[in-house]
Amino acid sequence: MDIRIFKSDRKFLSTTALALAVTLGLSACQTSEVFHNGYVVDQAALDLVPVGSSREQVLLSLGTPSTTATFDGEVFYYISQKRTRSVAFMKQRLVDQQILAIYFDKDGIVTQRANYTLQDGKVFDTISRTTPTGGRDLTFLQQLLAGGGGAANSVRNILGGQ
Repeated sequence: MDIRIFKSDRKFLSTTALALAVTLGLSACQTSEVFHNGYVVDQAALDLVPVGSSREQVLLSLGTPSTTATFDGEVFYYISQKRTRSVAFMKQRLVDQQILAIYFDKDGIVTQRANYTLQDGKVFDTISRTTPTGGRDLTFLQQLLAGGGGAANSVRNILGGQ
């Protein structure tokens, strides 16, 4: 039995082999990693700090807060985040955020407990302590190409133009 492989068959087989190799290579990068960061709220510990508890009782039951705020009264924030990354080299994506807020009055007594989720407000970066703002951040080159202001006028002034 004689098997003949034509030029078009060779091209099809090489294309199929290449597609299979690329598919296998990319599937090896799929990790679907899940990252849990921050404070995990224990319901039993939370039950130990009802409204009317002292600041010391909160610290003993829940531990040190992730961050605090002092505006009108003191607030302890216990922050927990869940992030996923589908491919090893990609940036993590925030999928869930829980914030337990314990509000105190001026005497250090718990006045309110609140749970906030990702849907309750803007995402804020707890590492750099920045909040996204409206508008666009333009690079120097983008400002030059946009013209009409900012860096374009600065360059024109430097070069002596009017």
